[in-house]
Amino acid sequence: MKDSIYTIPLSEVFEPKDGCPLCRLRNTLEDRCLEYIMGAAMMEPDIRIETNKAGFCSQHFARMLKMKNRLSLALMLESRLGYVMENELEVSPSKGGLFGKKASEPKKESCFVCNEIDRVMETMTDTLLLMWQKEESFRQLYAEQPVICLEHYHHLTAAASAKMGKKAAPFIAETRKLTENYLKELQGDVTHFCRMYDYRSRGQDWGNSRDSIERAIWYLTSRKPEEEK
Repeated sequence: MKDSIYTIPLSEVFEPKDGCPLCRLRNTLEDRCLEYIMGAAMMEPDIRIETNKAGFCSQHFARMLKMKNRLSLALMLESRLGYVMENELEVSPSKGGLFGKKASEPKKESCFVCNEIDRVMETMTDTLLLMWQKEESFRQLYAEQPVICLEHYHHLTAAASAKMGKKAAPFIAETRKLTENYLKELQGDVTHFCRMYDYRSRGQDWGNSRDSIERAIWYLTSRKPEEEK
């Protein structure tokens, strides 16, 4: 039942040709997951068990706060805090001295939403690689994308290397072309932005450089600065 909320045809993700399609897919999955856990999932005990155990990262807590459904968030926090009280405070003096083996180390941040997105993205990536191999129309659509951001470039090329074997080379070459073409243009825009602060550039055209800082942050991290709440 839960997986039905993530049913997204890949052709629809790639059709807009606006930015990185994997960012668009990830953002859509995130939106659907957050809407689900703040809505229908509130009545599903098995989902509450998962969210109690995994919790949420700071980024997704911030997203939930902005959804203005404070009661749903409070109910999840109530049961999450109860889980923490019962399961995450015990320290064994026999492991690493008085405070326990890991008592002085911060617990790594975990997140139900991040886990869900990673899980579904892996499945969708497998589908993407299969479609690229079997469907000429999808290969053409893929080649027409304006950019693959750095994070998703590494994600796609690693998946292709692991799962496509000898057939990975042309896919990796196409993916590199998409990210490299954008990177070259982006480098030029950031360099031009820097030069515009030189007194010798006074009165010259800024060109496409004014938002180059924001675009560079997005390219390197896959997140637009305004999305970091």
